[in-house]
Amino acid sequence: MGIGRIAIILSSLAAGVALVSCTATPPFSQASQAQVARADGEASLEAVYSRLAQAGGRVIRLDARSSAVRIYAFPAGSGAKFGHSHVLSAPQFTGYIYLPTGAVASTRFDLEFRLDQLEFDDPDQRSALGGAFASALSPDAVEDTRTHMLGQGNMQADRFPYVRVHSLQISGESPKFAARVQLEMHGQTREMWVPLSVEELPDRASVTGSFVLRQTDFGAKPYSVLGGLLAVQDELVIEFKLVGN
Repeated sequence: MGIGRIAIILSSLAAGVALVSCTATPPFSQASQAQVARADGEASLEAVYSRLAQAGGRVIRLDARSSAVRIYAFPAGSGAKFGHSHVLSAPQFTGYIYLPTGAVASTRFDLEFRLDQLEFDDPDQRSALGGAFASALSPDAVEDTRTHMLGQGNMQADRFPYVRVHSLQISGESPKFAARVQLEMHGQTREMWVPLSVEELPDRASVTGSFVLRQTDFGAKPYSVLGGLLAVQDELVIEFKLVGN
């Protein structure tokens, strides 16, 4: 194989590495996202839980400042070592928990956040995680990753800005529970079971859990180049600690 041919292959591989780790795709429109309301016509969560409070029981409003929602994405393919793992966080969200005076089965919770409000690869979060997340990413690389993951080739945040979680069924006993939840993302809904650890104190309550989300289950296409040599894993790990009072 000639030197020129080798150079072409290496150049293509380098381009693919740049794409998969921090790809720039056509940017999504911040203006159009800001205009998107709850498209399903449902009443706001505040109104729903206000009615529940009037029926009796305790309503807890989740505090985003005291809570943490983390999304972890990983490189894939035989060239994964050239890519980066990423951590996303939701510093803003709306969420409520309803604790009835009766059976646990009547407990309800809801959480929603916007994809365009996610933070990508916060340096302090990456440093605290260590391991595959320990490497520092430049501001340009972080912005390219954001543009790629929220753009038309992946999450399509322009069309589907919201991620919503709504509980359908609660079982178990304090402090360990299982929740069957309905998850809405990318314009589609799916159901799954999520294990929860709940701590309830007189002045606050916290809910901790984690689950795995497959992007293709919601019609989103994980990014890949060079026939899958370099790609983003379909599976995302979601961790959360939700605190409210």
